[in-house]
This record gives sequence, structure tokens and C-alpha cells, in this order.
Amino acid sequence: MEATKYVLEMKHICKSFPGVKALDDASLLVRAGTVHALMGENGAGKSTLMKCAFGLYQPDEGEIRIDGNVVSLPTPKSAMLQGISMIHQELNPIMTRNVMENIWVGRVPYRKVAGVHWADDRKMFQDTQKLFEDLGIHIDPKEKVSNLSVSHCQLLEIARAVSYGAKVIIMDEPTSSLTETESELLFAIIKKLTAQGVAIIYISHKIEEVLDITDEVTVLRDGQLVGNWPTKELDMDSIVSKMVGRDMTNRFPKPEHTPGEVFLEVSHLTSAVPHSFTDISFALHRGEILGIGGLVGAQRTELMESIFGLRPIASGTIRIDGKEVKIDSPQEAIRHKIALLTEERRVTGIIPMLSVGENIVLANQTANHKRYTGGTGFLNYAARTEDAQKYVDSLSIKTPGLKTQIQYLSGGNQQKALLGRWMLLEPDILIMDEPTRGIDVGAKYEIYCLMEEMVQNGKCVIMISSEMPELMGMSDRIMVMCEGHLSGILNRDEVSDERIMYLASTYEKGESEYATEKQ
Repeated sequence: MEATKYVLEMKHICKSFPGVKALDDASLLVRAGTVHALMGENGAGKSTLMKCAFGLYQPDEGEIRIDGNVVSLPTPKSAMLQGISMIHQELNPIMTRNVMENIWVGRVPYRKVAGVHWADDRKMFQDTQKLFEDLGIHIDPKEKVSNLSVSHCQLLEIARAVSYGAKVIIMDEPTSSLTETESELLFAIIKKLTAQGVAIIYISHKIEEVLDITDEVTVLRDGQLVGNWPTKELDMDSIVSKMVGRDMTNRFPKPEHTPGEVFLEVSHLTSAVPHSFTDISFALHRGEILGIGGLVGAQRTELMESIFGLRPIASGTIRIDGKEVKIDSPQEAIRHKIALLTEERRVTGIIPMLSVGENIVLANQTANHKRYTGGTGFLNYAARTEDAQKYVDSLSIKTPGLKTQIQYLSGGNQQKALLGRWMLLEPDILIMDEPTRGIDVGAKYEIYCLMEEMVQNGKCVIMISSEMPELMGMSDRIMVMCEGHLSGILNRDEVSDERIMYLASTYEKGESEYATEKQ
């Protein structure tokens, strides 16, 4: 190791796809036993570079060295055999199998009995236990994966990577779905791994995390290397500047809107699903951004999906502009000009195999069928193209063209395409569930500006967010939930980290009365 200095060297990597050059002479040098951040805006080439390192893509040009030796990585299996593992942002464990089977999939130990090979469950269990003990993970190896939380699935993926004897572990947005406590456990495991000489490549848009836990930072922009620096030489402003190529003095746009009269009233809403939300009442004003805070299990998403007609309601009323409405399907919600940007864009948002244009016009094609058929029964492709292009341009979506499959766009550009889908419907109420999760600071600012523009035009925005700075920076009021209950509503001038966390972790009946007064 001393002779090479770096465990992984990627030099002068180029990679092109139809209509776009994703990587243009990009390089990455990673030292053993360090946490190395790879940063850049969405579309900068981070994921493409890492897929080259993991054998998912083959570079058009350049070379990859491990421990100083030039290697060829035609498949992920070859990469793992060379000591490179990757934990993807979208976890895909085998949900129907147990934990230890997921760890050793493709490498199940066997024992021979009477000339027949049988899976050696005992050895697999013992090996899994030993692996978990070394990492400080407390999960039953025999537990079915479908019963695990997202954070435990994340730990399972880390354990599987370590089980291959990985020299380099690539972690793509590893804390995007974790609570603060779960993130601390992840950081403790990362510390153990680096102490053993394992290198971690850490992809994250959470700059505070990068500054706290990494040793070096490499920044890409437009597929090219901007540079590499020791983390201690950087701060938030300098990282943002290097990522976007310009100074960003403000993380949030200046609020220039004034909330008006009440537009949406939710009264005593209770879910028909057991152990979900109970007796929720709140009001939403025209021209207002209402933030919703809370910890995992607070039932924030479940509440918003019920308002959008995705989940059944046992009791309670919803009024829009003073009139009681019954919403028992998304179609009915859309008819009342309510839109929902879901939390998991790749699971419940985009249709991967469809084009960017088709994804954008999807909802409008159903809601305003005549717009695209003219009553003839034949699709008006010109109208579809015109509508899709309008939002590709206005939202600055980076895509080779409207016909490009949306799965090939970066996460931030996928998110903006989904926003375009709902903006095309001109909704009065836009519900946004974790709208900036896993996207870069530049794309975040563009989404914030869009939210500000909407409320300036008298529209309403409800934003669920687990990012405290985002909640406090964008919301006129913050509604905090705890274990399915409304624990408080805070005005902008009352907000503090401590107050939000107190309400998010403690539900008291008195807080509901407090919340009602603040509406």
C-alpha cells in the first residue's frame, strides 16, 4: 500500500451516452482508510463515475487502478472480487428472504450429507452473527427482510459489502432515508471501517455531513473534475461555490409573499388504517407555505396521502374554499386542483421506461383528455410536445431531448420533471413530500424559487421535510406531528430547532389546543 499511496485511482475517465457526454476527463484518487466525499450538482457525473468503478458501465477512455495495478471491471462481480462494493441510494434487498440469505446471496455455504449438498444454515447464521458483532449491528440474522426498517436494510447492505472483504465501499446518499440517530450509527460503523483500512467514497448533498465525517472532497461539474481538497480547508460556502461554479450567498429565496385567507380546512381527520393519524385539524392559507415536521413514524406522509385520496379516512372533514369535499381517489383530488409530489420519486413518481416528455404530460393527459385529442380520439402530439417543452425550459431540466427515457436523467432533473407534471395541471394546492431529498444545492434553490413563485401567485404549498434548515428557511408556519398526532403549529417568528424537536418527540393533549389557536 505504501508504494501506491492510493487504493483506488480513476484517471482521465470519459463516458458518453446517446446525446450526452456524461464524463469528460474525470479523475478520482482515493486513499485507504479515509472517507472521501464525491460532490457535484445533479448531472455532474458522480453516479456515472461510480458505476464505472463498480463495473456497471465501461469507460470509453481512461484507466482504473486498484492498489497501483491497472484493472478491467466488466461486471459488478469482477469489481467486488477486486475489492470494490457499492451501496446504492435505492436499496433492493430480496424482501421475501431473511437477513443472512441476503448477506450471502450467491455465496451460500453448503455441507454434504449422504452425497447431497445442502445449504449450511448453521454456518451462514454464525458467519452473519460474527459479521454483525464486528460492525456493532443488532439485527436477527433470521429476520425476514420485509420486516426491517429502511435503516436496517441500509445496515444489511453495508454488512454485505464488508463480507466481500471490500477495500473500497461506495455509499450513495446513505443517510437520505435515515433519522439523526440512525445516521449516527452509520457514522460509527464508517469510523470502524476506516480504522481497519477500508476506504469509503461518500456521495451526499448534505454538506454539513460531508464537513463532519470526511477527510477529502472531490468535486465534479458537468462531467469534469473541478478539483480535490482536504475537507479541513473547506466550508459550506466554498463547497457550494465549487459545485455550482458561482457564489450562492443565500440558500433560500427571500420571501416576498403574504399569506391570505384560509383556503383549505382539515377538521378532526382520522385515518381508517389502524395505528395511523388521529384527530388532525389544521388550516392552510392562500399564498402560504406550510411546513410539516416530525420524526420517522409521525404519519406525515400518511396524512397527506389521505388528503390526496390515496388512503381511506375514517372520520373528519375537508373543506376547500369553504366548501366541504369528499376525496376518495387521486382523480378526485386532481379534480379539486390538489397535486402530490411523492416522497420516493423512483418508486411512486417517474415511469422509468417512458420518455421525459411522456412523464411530464402523464397527469394532464388524464385530467384534460380533450387537450391532447381534440375529441377526435387521436393523440395531438404537437400539443403534448408543446406542454412538455414548456416545463423542460422553465424548470431548466437538463436532458438530451424530450424522447430520452427519464431513468437516464439525474435525480434532480427527474424531480424537476415530476414538478413539471404537476405544474402543468395548475394546482391550487401542491403537496411536496421531501421535495429536495437526494438533490444538489443548485437544484434545491431552483425548487425553492418555484415554491416562492407559486405562493406569490396565491397558490398554496404544503411541504413535508426532514431537513430542519429547509423547514425553517421556507415555511411561513410549521405544523409538527408526533406518532400520528398534531403536537403543535409554530409561526415563523416562534420557530427554533429545540421547539420543533420537542414537539416532534413529545405529544401532549395541551399542545393540540395550542395548535388550534395558531391556525
